[in-house]
Amino acid sequence: MRVWLSRSANSRRKLSYTLELVKTDGGLVGINTGRPNAIVAEAVQSGSVPELAGYRSLRREVKAGAGSRIDILLEDPDRARCWVEIKNVQLKRDDGPYPGCAEFPDAVTARGRRHLDVLSHHVAAGDRAVIFFLVQRMDCSGLAIAEHIDPEYGEGLRTALAAGVELLCYDCTMSTARITLRRRLPFVAC
Repeated sequence: MRVWLSRSANSRRKLSYTLELVKTDGGLVGINTGRPNAIVAEAVQSGSVPELAGYRSLRREVKAGAGSRIDILLEDPDRARCWVEIKNVQLKRDDGPYPGCAEFPDAVTARGRRHLDVLSHHVAAGDRAVIFFLVQRMDCSGLAIAEHIDPEYGEGLRTALAAGVELLCYDCTMSTARITLRRRLPFVAC
């Protein structure tokens, strides 16, 4: 595969390079899990995510309980706070049960399940909470949960949605120069 790397000048890093993109038959795929938070924060601040518009402030990496941080907290004095947890999605299998769809997770994620519990807790406390799946590729028609990889995550997501956690999924416009939010994708199955 052809890949793109970024180089860090930080001498304290264990590795000097970070894997950013890979080229597949479907185009570029964003691999760096550190990028989605900035992509989504920028999109929210620019008004590109209408479902998250109208908040006065956006804070990142906010403590949300014992040992947990949530990626974005949106606040406005005239409405409930909105907690947003962002998940990077890069997996797509055309031979699976949802051909053409992105799938999450691509590995077992106990941490991801804990985030769902934290989001549900905030909804129960009267806040708004959103699980935001960012598909860093342009060749997907929707999002499905990869329960064959992590059935507990699928169960946790169903429980969170039943508790009032909202689900958003967007894909990106991908290039070697920039990655930006493109369009909302439907949630296909859980």
